[in-house]
Amino acid sequence: MTWIDAQVRARTLATADIAVLDLAPVDGTEFPSYTAGSHLDIQLGSGMIRQYSLCGTPGPGRYRLAVLNVPNSRGGSRAMHALAVGDRVRISAPRNHFPLATARRHVLIAGGIGITPLLAMLTELDQAAAEYVLHYSARSRSHAAFLDELSANPRVSFHFDDQHTGLDVARDLGDPQPETAVYVCGPDGFMDYVLGKAEALGWPRPALHTERFGTNLTTPSDVGQAGFTVRVASTGAEYSVTDQSVLDVLLDNGVDAPFSCQQGICGECVVRVLAGEPDHRDDVLTDAERADGMFTTCSSRSHSPVLEVDL
Repeated sequence: MTWIDAQVRARTLATADIAVLDLAPVDGTEFPSYTAGSHLDIQLGSGMIRQYSLCGTPGPGRYRLAVLNVPNSRGGSRAMHALAVGDRVRISAPRNHFPLATARRHVLIAGGIGITPLLAMLTELDQAAAEYVLHYSARSRSHAAFLDELSANPRVSFHFDDQHTGLDVARDLGDPQPETAVYVCGPDGFMDYVLGKAEALGWPRPALHTERFGTNLTTPSDVGQAGFTVRVASTGAEYSVTDQSVLDVLLDNGVDAPFSCQQGICGECVVRVLAGEPDHRDDVLTDAERADGMFTTCSSRSHSPVLEVDL
């Protein structure tokens, strides 16, 4: 991966626990352009790499991130909140696994910090004069980021738990509609609730587009094959996978395997399966990509005794 040197040019608070950081190129050049729904990787020291959605207006001048300070995080949010104006970080070029779909109508549903990638989507949808609505759920008004900006948009509805105006999927999403794309982003519990209700209403899975900020990855013994062998197609070498991820086993044995987030949400580690039955546990591949043999080595496992990968 090619890394870009960036500097924090502005830092504000959207809420008491959400910091908004504006990054600019260090050398005065322009950042790579991006489309709504994109995220980037940030190096945070000690080998820590985290992914954050770009929430500003898509363009090359600055990248804007909004980061929730999560008390029980693995350290990424604390490191991001410790950044000050003038600090330098290294970032990747943007990648997009959560793009706007081709549709007549768009329904966007955000929970808490999940509003970040949807903000850029609103800009693109407005520029295209597209039909859309946004439902934004938060614990309270004080926990809702970008409230003033979004309140000026008549197509945005707010749902606050403390005001008993929470999201009602049956009411606010309703029955499936043709040529309608639904985008859901937020904490795992919120997304599982929305997606479960949507599927119960009959919404087809291809109409539901998602991005998570973390994953509910199960342990190796929870589902499917607890232990299996991964075979590297280029060399024929075989390695035993038990309580580690496929990616960790490959790296420990000197295999040059791509990776970034190690959580199954960025897509950087995706390889093709040439033989075997994958046990998919990522949140980035589509059903079509899985059927085409794509596989995330950092989070997914195997239902078959041997899994051969194209490395």
